[in-house]
Amino acid sequence: MEQRDLWSLERQYRQQGLAFLCGSDEAGAGPLAGDVYAAAVILPFGFTPEGLNDSKRVSPKNRDRLYDVIREQAVAWAVVSVDVAVIDERNILNARLLAMDRAIQALDPAPQLALIDGNRDKGISCPHLAVVKGDSISANIAAASILAKVSRDRYMEEMARKYPQYEFERHKGYPTKRHYELLRRYGPSPIHRKSFLKKFYQREGQA
Repeated sequence: MEQRDLWSLERQYRQQGLAFLCGSDEAGAGPLAGDVYAAAVILPFGFTPEGLNDSKRVSPKNRDRLYDVIREQAVAWAVVSVDVAVIDERNILNARLLAMDRAIQALDPAPQLALIDGNRDKGISCPHLAVVKGDSISANIAAASILAKVSRDRYMEEMARKYPQYEFERHKGYPTKRHYELLRRYGPSPIHRKSFLKKFYQREGQA
């Protein structure tokens, strides 16, 4: 299968003299538990690892492979997490934007323009552009989505060893039927997002 061109957006800005563009994306906005992760990546211009795509469209095996390739070949990359306390205090939107901003700020060299996945960009403190569905049209954003997703999945597997009763290795903290069953049985863990559980406990009559 021919590799899709994921460089058309970056190419436009490169023609305007912007040589260092990064992509940034996050993973873990929807789960009931665990930190939110973000990554920022500057790939060599035109470099498209085989199978690169939005992390949700890539198998776990290929995500792991791409994770290694991206970290080895990138001009710069960074992965940052924001913990549950900040998510509960600031809300998930602000927490995920904070994580992306921190990841971008950690890059060396610093990007001239950051391409941000999605349509929200409040709090991004450098020149940037919000790109809807950016992880499927930009190589740099797709690469960031892979790093963020793999990093968060590995973190949740670590949390599964710490809190085995919640089976985090299966659902990664997302609101599955099984996850709710385990919440009813054991109550919340220290890494559950209290702000995400309010409606659940209201339905359960435990508010």
